[in-house]
Amino acid sequence: MAHLCIVGSHAVNGVAAIHSEILKRDVFRDFYEMNPEKFQNKTNGITPRRWLLLCNPSLSDLICEKIGEDWIVHLEQLEGLKKYAKDASFQRSVMKVKQENKVKLAQILENDYGVTINPSSMFDIQVKRIHEYKRQLLNCLHIITLYNRIKQNPKAPFVPRTIMIGGKAAPGYYTAKNIIRLICAVANVVNNDPIVGDKLKVIFLENYRVTLAERIMPAADLSEQISTAGTEASGTGNMKFMLNGALTIGTLDGANIEMAEEMGTDNIFIFGMNVDEVEKIKGHYNAWDYYNKLPELKMAIDQIQNGFFSPNNPDTFKDISNILLNHDRFFLLADYEAYIKCQDRVSEVYQNQQKWAEMAIHNIASSGKFSSDRTIAEYARQIWGVEPSWEKHPAPHETHEDSIAK
Repeated sequence: MAHLCIVGSHAVNGVAAIHSEILKRDVFRDFYEMNPEKFQNKTNGITPRRWLLLCNPSLSDLICEKIGEDWIVHLEQLEGLKKYAKDASFQRSVMKVKQENKVKLAQILENDYGVTINPSSMFDIQVKRIHEYKRQLLNCLHIITLYNRIKQNPKAPFVPRTIMIGGKAAPGYYTAKNIIRLICAVANVVNNDPIVGDKLKVIFLENYRVTLAERIMPAADLSEQISTAGTEASGTGNMKFMLNGALTIGTLDGANIEMAEEMGTDNIFIFGMNVDEVEKIKGHYNAWDYYNKLPELKMAIDQIQNGFFSPNNPDTFKDISNILLNHDRFFLLADYEAYIKCQDRVSEVYQNQQKWAEMAIHNIASSGKFSSDRTIAEYARQIWGVEPSWEKHPAPHETHEDSIAK
């Protein structure tokens, strides 16, 4: 079908720069060599009206006070916030809004899940489809590693975290559903361990959807975008988090690359293999090498395998440990050590709230490229051959004449 689409189309595009290059270099290389003029890139975008103006009105008001209201339809104007990144007063205002949003989300989650959350903890969030390439399992390994560290040394200083994972799985995707089961089982152990207390909480967000996302994005401190390099086409959740002032921990994959280019690598937590390094490891990857070399990793996988998180049925998660050690197409263990070290750096920076606020403001101010207005305008001009225009449509309760009068 894809081949027929390319033959029958006058334009072909990926949805992020790296995605478009992979299409040309690998997936559709023969077609690109025959018709290079067909191939383009159109990096995805999100609408700032829903994902900032409506879902985060307090932050929107702050931005309007500093740079006016034109950013709502010209998102590139957010760049004007960069000069306030080191402004202590603006930093405090941004972090105050973030804290208010965290308190609101904590109340929702306590009502819905019965888990008391520390709103001063770092809100570490990964929400997206459940899929092996998006590596929710790598996140889960980090949770288990944090849990084991707390248990081994309960009095050691620890930056409290509330880790939330949400997303839906395809109906017949057994492994994805098993990953959800594992996350819930780990959460059950962590959340009910009195030694852990409020240092670490884990929640699987049920029925992840737009209305829930509108509460999550404004409250997030850390956005997890940890797919294996070369597997994520673009992502848009990463853009929504960025626009609302969350910092990203991620691989050089999808739109993460362009986000890092816009904000500077000092304002994003990048770890792990890049696309070329992933290509080199293919055919040579042996998960057991990492398992035997890294004690914290070995302990986490052993706990998954031996029923620590499923005492009533010790074999529940043996399929997951088998995938990790023998059939892992997405090289989780190769990136584990870099991921854990990067997460340690995240905790270190989070303790310096002034630095964290500065980075958050740079994230917001660098979001202009990722407006769907820009994306659609590029499609219009470069593919559809039409000039985009603004046209105001009347609200459902008003006539067209009322709209014109306004």
